[in-house]
Amino acid sequence: MFTLKRTKLNILTTLREQLLTNNVIMPQEFERLEVRGSHAYKVYSIPKRKAGRRTIAHPSSKLKICQRHLNAILNPLLKVHDSSYAYVKGRSIKDNALVHSHSAYVLKMDFQNFFNSITPTILRQCLIQNDILLSVNELEKLEQLIFWNPSKKRNGKLILSVGSPISPLISNAIMYPFDKIINDICTKHGINYTRYADDITFSTNIKNTLNKLPEIVEQLIIQTYAGRIIINKRKTVFSSKKHNRHVTGITLTNDSKISIGRSRKRYISSLVFKYINKNLDIDEINHMKGMLAFAYNIEPIYIHRLSHKYKVNIVEKILRGSN
Repeated sequence: MFTLKRTKLNILTTLREQLLTNNVIMPQEFERLEVRGSHAYKVYSIPKRKAGRRTIAHPSSKLKICQRHLNAILNPLLKVHDSSYAYVKGRSIKDNALVHSHSAYVLKMDFQNFFNSITPTILRQCLIQNDILLSVNELEKLEQLIFWNPSKKRNGKLILSVGSPISPLISNAIMYPFDKIINDICTKHGINYTRYADDITFSTNIKNTLNKLPEIVEQLIIQTYAGRIIINKRKTVFSSKKHNRHVTGITLTNDSKISIGRSRKRYISSLVFKYINKNLDIDEINHMKGMLAFAYNIEPIYIHRLSHKYKVNIVEKILRGSN
């Protein structure tokens, strides 16, 4: 009988050696973070894209250094499924949208409060699935370096923070079992599946194939994460070529291409017009440059059309930063 051999890894020892050898952090500072790292966060909020505010917990400078080194140590050890498109080198929202660009029917779902739903219990399960064995003491120290304690109470609940450099890797790794199972189901039924952080997208050209997926997803999430991660049902959306289809903020056109959408085009055109007439300040100019770069990446033909509409080469000069 074949027995899976689990590997005991000295993750914390490796981390300590890296930090102390290079004099990045003092021994007593590291020891303090191993015990109280979950308290070392600056908390603030930013507006959400549509409504409300998002809480950001930003680690202290020393804790951030620890998390970056820890991220480099854990990255080759933790499996991330190929259906994941966020925080993966060489992938972007454009790549995520392109997967679905040739499909007539789209289903979008969203996890509620995704990062903050990820707890040490879920991480421990993930480590075991990746054949990583740690003692209870090592796990507790590791969790202090990875998670945030919003209550600041001694035994307060630990959660993954939005703002930590290690959160993207952890969030992708803990989703591996869900991604694998749901992707296998989709492949059997001619459905495309991708996940971009908390946004999951399904698409197909076979009518009515997506109808039962929300129930399947919810059941699988409950089985895999015991109710700790849940679906935001208000954001579950079915769409087809009869309606506007958007994937991670990018419009899918009826001719199987991707676009920045009409409203963005009008907005960018108005910015360029204001720029030509010297009606933008420095911050607005930088914002315009970012929007133009985004448009060029997603829909370069629009930039060419915009160039013909306005002063010769003005758009190209803006993109090159020469104006």
